[in-house]
Amino acid sequence: MNMMDFNVKKFAADAGTFLSRAVQFTEEKLGQAEKTELDAHLENLLSKAECTKIWTEKIMKQTEVLLQPNPNARIEEFVYEKLDRKAPSRVNNPELLGQYMIDAGTEFGPGTAYGNALIKCGETQKRIGTADRELIQTAALNFLTPLRNFIEGDYKTIAKERKLLQNKRLDLDAAKTRLKKAKAAETRASQLNSAHLEGDNIMIWAEEVTKSEQELRITQSEFDRQAEITRLLLEGISSTHAHHLRCLNDFVEAQMTYYAQCYQYMLDLQKQLGSFPSSYHSNNNQTSVVPVPSASSNVIGSSAMTSSGLVMTSPSNLIDLKEGSGSRKARVLYDYDAANSSELSLLADEVITVFSVVGMDSDWLMGERGNQKGRVPITYLELLN
Repeated sequence: MNMMDFNVKKFAADAGTFLSRAVQFTEEKLGQAEKTELDAHLENLLSKAECTKIWTEKIMKQTEVLLQPNPNARIEEFVYEKLDRKAPSRVNNPELLGQYMIDAGTEFGPGTAYGNALIKCGETQKRIGTADRELIQTAALNFLTPLRNFIEGDYKTIAKERKLLQNKRLDLDAAKTRLKKAKAAETRASQLNSAHLEGDNIMIWAEEVTKSEQELRITQSEFDRQAEITRLLLEGISSTHAHHLRCLNDFVEAQMTYYAQCYQYMLDLQKQLGSFPSSYHSNNNQTSVVPVPSASSNVIGSSAMTSSGLVMTSPSNLIDLKEGSGSRKARVLYDYDAANSSELSLLADEVITVFSVVGMDSDWLMGERGNQKGRVPITYLELLN
């Protein structure tokens, strides 16, 4: 029974405090009550914290969009994160494109120029996909997580204490208003002409003034204490900025590593395809560059280089070798991995002996290196005089 009485009294007191704050807030908005202004330093700290929160949220959300453009995937990752479960691994776009290229190149034939080029491009795309996955993991750990911890942790604490400071200020201003009204009533009572009523009214309002002054001292003390707590929290924003700066450096380093990897992968691919012969012309409309043939060598089926870097072929040297019965020395233009036991693997810049075999496909010659022998694609070779 006593506990119930205590709960009722507490509820009544809380309701009275809430009503007092609501009245004070409304009168302030209507310009009918004075408002205690926070000191300039505290106001600047509050503004800095709010600005930090707004821009941190924007940067965090846009970084998530950058790392994962698919909104459905972002929602799925968010749900798994809230459920404290690991999201299932999925193939990203570069990896998927790379696999399609490899599958197409395998079906077209790794021994063909187009098929081999597709396989090499596909392998590069898959490496880019792996680098992309590493970037996402690193950025999430070193950049997004600290930003999210600030929004969901530190700033929530700041917002809670800021709200409490607002309530303490309303209590303080309500106490000031009550004291002001009590003093005004006491003054009016002292001016009454009736001596009988004067003493009673003065005593009543004097007690009310004393009570209001005591209440004002208490609310002022609570407000000052809460203002100091809030100030200490807000001054930590500078440390937050310093921490976010370190996280930003980590993010930039992760991006630098990612783009450097991608650049190197594409540079390597360009070198592989730079002198890659092809039996078809480029589809672009740029002017082809025709190099002057060397006096000491003839490239098999090669006399024109397009702006895309692929060597275009002319069959004159090939016809001479195919119709002849002798052998020639040839330099390997770039690496080639044998697809089966009938083919010969090649290393770039090595010199082998090649000759024609009756009935062999027009795209192939027989290559010989020491006691090793096998078919080699003619587009990988440069005939030597």
